Parts: sequence; structure tokens; C-alpha cells
Amino acid sequence: MTTAVLKYKSQSVAKLYFIAALALFAAQILFGVTLGLQYLIGDLLFPYIPFNQARMVHTNLLIVWLLFGFMGSAYYIVPEEAETELHSPKLAIALFWIFLVAGALTIVGYLAVPYAKLAELTGNDLLMTMGREFLEQPLPTKLGIVVVALAFLYNITLTILKGRKTSISLVLLIGLWGLAVMFLFSFVNPHNLVRDKMYWWFVVHLWVEGVWELILGALLAFVLVKTTGVDREVIDKWLYVIIAFSLMTGILGTGHHFYFIGTPGYWQWIGSIFSALEPIPFFMMTVFAFNMVQRRRREHPNQAAVLWAVGTSVMGFLGAGLWGFIHTLSPVNYYTHGTQITAAHGHLAFYGAYVLVVITMISYAMPTLRGRLSAPKTAQSYEMWSFWIMTIGMSVMVLALTGAGILQVWLQRLPETGAMGFMATQDQLAFFYWLRLAGGVGFLIGLIIYLSSFFVGSNEPDVAEVGSAGNGASARAVPAKRA
Repeated sequence: MTTAVLKYKSQSVAKLYFIAALALFAAQILFGVTLGLQYLIGDLLFPYIPFNQARMVHTNLLIVWLLFGFMGSAYYIVPEEAETELHSPKLAIALFWIFLVAGALTIVGYLAVPYAKLAELTGNDLLMTMGREFLEQPLPTKLGIVVVALAFLYNITLTILKGRKTSISLVLLIGLWGLAVMFLFSFVNPHNLVRDKMYWWFVVHLWVEGVWELILGALLAFVLVKTTGVDREVIDKWLYVIIAFSLMTGILGTGHHFYFIGTPGYWQWIGSIFSALEPIPFFMMTVFAFNMVQRRRREHPNQAAVLWAVGTSVMGFLGAGLWGFIHTLSPVNYYTHGTQITAAHGHLAFYGAYVLVVITMISYAMPTLRGRLSAPKTAQSYEMWSFWIMTIGMSVMVLALTGAGILQVWLQRLPETGAMGFMATQDQLAFFYWLRLAGGVGFLIGLIIYLSSFFVGSNEPDVAEVGSAGNGASARAVPAKRA
């Protein structure tokens, strides 16, 4: 085993964040499978973990573990890009424990206390922020998130300011600041329902279809710089064009949430036009990833990380781009909004764009954080199997939900007279829900294989880098070296 491969000692704080992210990811999937069963067995685990609580925990865990993944990625990337140690590693470790304890207490609160009682106990009557999907967190948790985010940004920003500035670190920094600023709208909860929905979408939409895309682009660009050896200038140009399109389409694309909530009719045009353009940056990201891999000047020993990176670009385009486009035009959205087609889009978009990019970073960084130049060959083999099994599992889920959504629209939304009621329609979707459950179990198996990859091959030597690729150069084994 090779030791001392981290360029900067303070990068090691990322390991804590990645471990927490993976543990919470596993918990999220367990709750997801439970939800899949509850669609078919309505009183499963009732009254201990009813459907509404399980769903809230499932979605909140998703957000929290991705935030842990983003923060861990930033702590790993920024020192290397800035070519200096982190401003305060101790602060980073303290924030980790504060965030983890606050998150754990929130989840325990969801499960142990009725939601209305939890709101009463946590001061929601002082500033009403609870009760909105994805933003169910009690007031103390929201305040804690703000404090942790500001301290985290202070640490990251000062590190970048005192060191080298690169396009990757700057785009990442803008994305992280945007994430924090947009979250402030979660404290705005007006009585006017239309305004309430608008502010809610400022958080939810402008996170996942706005500033998070900047974080996604920065993480992907970093891994591709390291694993392909392509000139940084080339990757920088791609990154700038992609984030420009992401912001241009994503910000005005918020309009596709304003179609039927009481806003002026012109939002149907604005939302339709700019939402239809939103797949473009994701398609560019796919072209970008394949182009960089094709032009690679080295065969990095961590081929599992390359697979996760390319998979991110493809699945992100399919989930956030193609499946979003399917129901984004206002005349179509009129019938599909809130159906299982929306659930299909949400699952594939989150998996393709954000779950995979965090795993890409973990796959690239973890070997060095564990004192190796690359993951052992057996571990990489496990990772690659887990990628395909999780991706196939997610694909089965998404196709099942899409089929369920189409039938739901046919039975419940399209008929002008005699439309089937919501619950009666749900009974007709059982076949698709069984398929979705099978896909979810497959996804869980893939995740277990991925997690087990960290415990195999520890006695194997590092995978050797193969000599320069492309340009007809012959491949030859050379000692592994730090990217």
C-alpha cells in the first residue's frame, strides 16, 4: 500500500463528510424501499412509521446527504485547486459534528413526535416555516443550517482568497454561495398561497435547476481534469459555456412551476420556452464528458471514478434533461403535473445529476483519503458492478413510474366526464408499483455492493497507471502516480 498521497493534509476532513453522506444515503434508500411497500400495503408499519413520515424522512435524508457530499467535495477540491491548506480544518470538523447531530435530532423528531407537536415544541409559532414539502425542518434546524452554511462558506472562501484561483474553485464557490442564499427563502412563508409557492420554488427549483448545476459542473470538471490529463484550459472553456446555459435556462425555467398557481398567463410562455431549453446544458455536459475521455492523455488507475463521471453526464441528461422535457410544456403539464410522471422525473434527475456526481467524487477521493493512490482492482470491480446494478434498478423504477403516470393521466386527468378518482386510480397502478418496488430492491442491492467495495482488496497493490493513451501511443505499465 502506498501512503502519504494527499497533496494537502487538511483535505482529510473530507473523509468524515463522505462517510456520513454514504451512511445517510443508505438510510434514505431503506426508507425509499419502505415507501415502495407502503404504496402496496397501505398500513405497513402504521402507526409507528406512517407514509407521510416515511416520505418526509426519505426526501430530507436525500437533501442532507447530498449537502454532506457537496461539503466534503469542497473540502477535498478547494485546497488542491487553491494550492494551500484549508483556512481552518478544526472549524470544518466542528461544523461536521454540529450538522450531523442537528440532522440526526431532526430525523428522530420526525419519527418520534407527531409533526404538529414537533412544530409546537420547536417554536414554529414564532416564525412559521414548517409544513412545506422538502422544507419541513423545524425552525432551530433551519437556523442551524444557516449557521453551518455561513461558517462553511467563510472557511472555503478564505481558503480560495489566499491561494490560487481557478475556474473550478470559483464556479464551485458561486454555486455554494447560491445554495446558501436561496435557502434563505425558506424563512419566507406569506399567507398568500401564490406568493408562498413562488418563494418555495425559489428554494427548491433554483437549487436543483440553478445553483446545484454549478456545483455539479465544478465537481465533474475537477474529476475529469484529474483523470484524463486534458489541458485545464480546454475543460475551463466547456465549464464556462455549460454554466452559462444552465443559469440562463434554469432561472427563467422556474416559470414551469408557475403555470397554474395563480400567476399571470405569460409565465406559461416563459416557462415553456426556457424549460424546453434546459436539456441543452445537460446534453453539453454529456458531450463534454465523452469528449474529455476520448481526448485523454493518460489512463488513470481509478477507472471506476471515470465510469461514475461518464455515468453522471449520461444519466443527468436523461433524468434532468429528457424526462424533464417530457412534461415541461404548459399544455402537457396541465395534465401531467403532480402525477407519477413527475415522480419518475424527480427520481432519475436526482440520481443522474447529483447522486452520481457525489459518488464520482467519493470514488475519486476516497482512495487517497485512505492512503492509497487508487482503489484496489477488486474494489473497483465492485464499484463498476454497483454502478450498473444501481443504474438498471433506477431505470426500472423510472420506467415503472412513467408507465404509472401515463395510465394515471389517461384514467384521472384526460376524461372530461366520468374521470376516475385519485384513490380508485391508484388501485389500477398496482402492477407498476410492484415493478417500481423490484427496481428499488435492485437499487438497494447495488448500493450494498458499492458500500462493500470499501472493505475488499485491502491487501492488493495499487492499480498501476497505463502509459499515455490515444495518438496511437502504445500502452505500457508505469508506476501509479498522484493525479
